[in-house]
Amino acid sequence: MPQGLPMPFDLASFLPPEVTPLVAVALLVFSFFTSALTAAFGLGGGIVMLAGLGLVFPPATLLPVHGLVQLGSNAGRAVVLRRYLHWQTIIWFGLGAIPGALIGAQIALALPEALFMVLIAAFVLYSTWGPQPEVTAKGPAANFLGGAIISGLGMLVGAIGLLVANFIKWLPDRRAIIGTQAAVVTLSNGLKVAAFAMLGFALGTYLPLVAAMIGTGLLGTLAGSRLLEQMPETGFRLGFRIVLTLVSLELIRSAIW
Repeated sequence: MPQGLPMPFDLASFLPPEVTPLVAVALLVFSFFTSALTAAFGLGGGIVMLAGLGLVFPPATLLPVHGLVQLGSNAGRAVVLRRYLHWQTIIWFGLGAIPGALIGAQIALALPEALFMVLIAAFVLYSTWGPQPEVTAKGPAANFLGGAIISGLGMLVGAIGLLVANFIKWLPDRRAIIGTQAAVVTLSNGLKVAAFAMLGFALGTYLPLVAAMIGTGLLGTLAGSRLLEQMPETGFRLGFRIVLTLVSLELIRSAIW
């Protein structure tokens, strides 16, 4: 290139090696819509994000990248609803999440990649179609134990928003449930990312892409309620389940073949 001419912008230099510019643009759009989904219905965006990222990244990369993206998304929602946070639940859950994350990360790294992918797909399918467990226990001990178990599962299957929401649904105010859930998931994802970093995952390679996804996710959060106002909830829920089922089956197919 002749001297004096500006260098062209090279998007690929900011991306991980397994992500092409076209895939990166698709992920940014995907982040917008999953955040819009969560903003409109309170739940669902994290598990959709997990399923979609599973089509791009191998399991060893999938969970820390998903944790980084969801860390930004849930932290923003927790800040917005900070007046309604139930801090006793958050603190005890966070304390339990520390050993859960460390143990879960060791198990996750020991699993064969194909088995890991099938496990994630099975979790998505169950979360989509299966009955949610009933949790009635509450208090410091229950929150500590719940934090350890759910955080450990999060290291293996990624999305824990549905589990956390079911665990804290006894809170009397809907805003407290959504805000506290966002804060708890933020803590869990922060521990997940820290655990994978300590075990050697190169976070820096993925930070530009993740930062851009968090940005488009924020736009999706702001636009969520308006974007989905026109769609009947019953029809949306059915379509939502069908899409997640198809993506999960594709994850299983790719793991087998």
